Amino acid sequence: MSRPHSPPPPGPAYRLTTPRTLLRPWAPEDASALVAAVAESLTHLRPWLGWAQERPDVEATVARLRHLRAEFDADRDFTYGVWSPSGQTVIGGCGLHPRIGADALEIGYWMHVDHAGRGLATEFVAALTRAAFAFHRVHRVEIHCDPQNVASARVAEKLGYRHEATLTARLQRPDGTWRDTMIWTMFAEAFAASPAAAVEVRACDALGRPMDPSLPT
Repeated sequence: MSRPHSPPPPGPAYRLTTPRTLLRPWAPEDASALVAAVAESLTHLRPWLGWAQERPDVEATVARLRHLRAEFDADRDFTYGVWSPSGQTVIGGCGLHPRIGADALEIGYWMHVDHAGRGLATEFVAALTRAAFAFHRVHRVEIHCDPQNVASARVAEKLGYRHEATLTARLQRPDGTWRDTMIWTMFAEAFAASPAAAVEVRACDALGRPMDPSLPT
């Protein structure tokens, strides 16, 4: 839902670049690279992600990526692969997900184990935060994480998200036990003064044309 008197959102960015990362929608031809990245990072990802419990199947991954791209193109859900600037190496994955109510998006993200601990997640989550406010024109953005996932919580904290609540026994872990969920929130009016706004971001639309990442006035 757009706020009164605001222009319509320009639509999703099909390419977001920061000094050290490239974000673009997953495509079916990325299946082998994604399978390899997840397989190499299973021990790192398994405690936090239900889908990362065993090596994924290439054919099933192709089907999944076709679905994700269809959702992206239909403006329903926006999942990106995160690559090195050359576009040759998978760093991780992330997305803007409209599953937390009207005029809001939730950011989800994961990292390849070899690229964790270098501040890259902070960099590309900042890009997603800017995209949410500049291109989707939402009122708020949230990051949800397990309190035990200290690295994920630290990303939200460093970017200026506010820890609003920790919900008790809200989601199940892959082993069937229940876990709490931290809710980190940033509102549109707080973005410009946040550390997230300091990260350099460039954006392009589906035709490769530059998009203006400045905030609407």
